[in-house]
Amino acid sequence: MRDQPKDFRTRVIAQEWVSLDGFASGPGGEADLFAAVEPLADAASQQWNQGLLAGVAEVLLGRVTYELFVQYWPTADDAVARGVNTIPKTVFSHSLTRAPWDPFDDATVASDPVSYVRNRRSSGGDLLVWGSLSVVHALLAAGELDELDLFIAPVALGDGLRLFAGPPQAQLQLAGSEHWSSTLHVRYFLDRH
Repeated sequence: MRDQPKDFRTRVIAQEWVSLDGFASGPGGEADLFAAVEPLADAASQQWNQGLLAGVAEVLLGRVTYELFVQYWPTADDAVARGVNTIPKTVFSHSLTRAPWDPFDDATVASDPVSYVRNRRSSGGDLLVWGSLSVVHALLAAGELDELDLFIAPVALGDGLRLFAGPPQAQLQLAGSEHWSSTLHVRYFLDRH
């Protein structure tokens, strides 16, 4: 399904929904972004994620995204939910001591995403960061992200939380693109060296 760089076994992929002007959420939160996503594009993204999850060894989440996800995914009943609920998860937090995912296995809690990823590099299987901009920003700054998997919604939000919050600059290589209704799906490899 995807081309991939051949120089390492474990890839770190960050998947984000973003606005055309680069925001992962607007002044009113993620609802500002998702209001522009048409049902056809949402269904296509779910189908993409079902295939993506087949190669994912672990999902990495920040605390805020974990708290949102744990309210939805454990009770959802679709093919993506079955994958999300059974794949091991790690939550990066300085305040949590546990991350329950009832009735499924709890997520592991760790404090430093950069050290964690560096220790997992040779383990095989992809590591998928969903949402979790604080984790994405830390991994980008450390040069530990390998791929950006972006769903670009047909909206300009003008303000909110940016995918790219500033330096460092990243060299990107287009890995693939397609459009789903009015949403653009774009994948980029990042130069880690």
